[in-house]
Amino acid sequence: MNNFIEQLIIKKSEILSLLLAHIQLTVIAVLIAVIIGVPLGILISRNKKVANGVIGLANLTQAIPSLAILGFLIPIIGIGSGPAITMVVLYSMLPIIKNTYTGITNINPDMLEAAKGLGMTSGQTLRLIKIPLAMPVIMAGIRMAAVTAVGLMTIAAFVGAGGLGYLVFSGIQTVDNNLILFGAIPAAILALLIDFITGKIEDATMPNGIKKSDGTMKVKRNQMSKKKKRLVVSISSIVVIILLGFALVPKSLLKGDDTVVVASKNYTEQLILGNILSEFIKANTDLKVEEKFNLGGSQVTFNAIKSGSVDLYAEYLGTGYVSILNMTEPNSDREEVYNVVKERFKEDYKLDVLNPLGFNNTYAMAVTKETAEKYNLKTVSDLAKVSNELVIGPTIEFPNRDDGLIGLEKAYNMTFKAVKPVDGGLRYTALVNNETQVIDAFTTDGLIDKFNLTVLEDDKNFFPPYDAVTIIREDTLEKHPELKEVIGRLDGKLTEEKMRKLNYEVDINKRDVKTVAKEFLQSEGLID
Repeated sequence: MNNFIEQLIIKKSEILSLLLAHIQLTVIAVLIAVIIGVPLGILISRNKKVANGVIGLANLTQAIPSLAILGFLIPIIGIGSGPAITMVVLYSMLPIIKNTYTGITNINPDMLEAAKGLGMTSGQTLRLIKIPLAMPVIMAGIRMAAVTAVGLMTIAAFVGAGGLGYLVFSGIQTVDNNLILFGAIPAAILALLIDFITGKIEDATMPNGIKKSDGTMKVKRNQMSKKKKRLVVSISSIVVIILLGFALVPKSLLKGDDTVVVASKNYTEQLILGNILSEFIKANTDLKVEEKFNLGGSQVTFNAIKSGSVDLYAEYLGTGYVSILNMTEPNSDREEVYNVVKERFKEDYKLDVLNPLGFNNTYAMAVTKETAEKYNLKTVSDLAKVSNELVIGPTIEFPNRDDGLIGLEKAYNMTFKAVKPVDGGLRYTALVNNETQVIDAFTTDGLIDKFNLTVLEDDKNFFPPYDAVTIIREDTLEKHPELKEVIGRLDGKLTEEKMRKLNYEVDINKRDVKTVAKEFLQSEGLID
């Protein structure tokens, strides 16, 4: 508990900042969903066939995994708040549209007939009869969408939009339960708060004599002049438009010519490398740096730099060679792999691959000491002989990569008893708990030392070299040619031993990533 409180005090400003971002993203997404969903629900209530098609499409959207939607949106919208808000809007449409449609179509026909007999137009019937009577059901859908949106928005961290998900996923990567709680607890409180606020909005917008969603009857209503109502609506509209403008306009359009965007993937080493690049550029140039850290994996980050949402980040040669360029032939020649990646990135993607930072963080198969002794494991070939008795718990990416499990099983003629992907640091927890017996580790992982694991020798040299390099957009170098020389001062500065120690400081000693990155640069005499 003392450690929890100490970390909370240290990170209180970061938690508050991420909470505010989470609120903004959630509110905007729900408002957009309401603005689209309620009128659409009213419109389709006039035609049952159209309603079935629209509601079916909304149902289909719910069936698409949220990460898949983000993956589709990144090449179109880029990273940041845009794809995150769009994803949550799509998921929020079903309860809003369906409840609006259900509320209006289930009104007692006798009431509608009476309205017609009184000479009301269709517009008056909608405004004075249908919407007020349907309001409890409509608001129930909005409340459901709003509460769900809070949880969905945690995924925004995968595309650099920030929010409380950043803390949750950082905690998962580093096996830090405190970080997970710092993100999860405010998110839970926020969900309850939004449910309470939407309940108050329901009460304020509902006419007298109508049963609310909780079954109670509203008997009082505060009177408000038409002039005051117009003022409230106008102010609310302006606020919404401003929020939408800031949230949805691509950052690449808003950033100035003196700003560069540095990104990283979503694990400790990448966060450290991202901070090293960011702090070094800030200290040695007059440029402003925007940080887009903790993006969701290789493809998300690479698509971000291709789309122009990101200017530079640290990548690995093996990832570029196999996963991005789709080179299927194994190649352990470091120089050849570097040249192929450099030439193809330049030709195909207009990206410049700078010199290696100094360490090779290749994949490695790791097991506990007990498993190694039980099966006499020293090499991956030894592992292949008993693989059908063991469960592998790799990262989510590893089973789908040609330089991962797909190619590994072919090269070593092995088949595991089961494959149970577990992302981040959780795969280490599963390993030491014997829920899995093998994991894909990285040779610079600090968690290897923490859990005293045995790293098996890749005796067939299957894994390509994974030297870390900085990749940067050519148009960014054209605007800021000084970056090539500045980043070049980092060439060869990070050995495998140094990188492992940096990872250890963050993963095991639970130190702040930015502090660790700054201390490294200072120890190397690169910044003051």
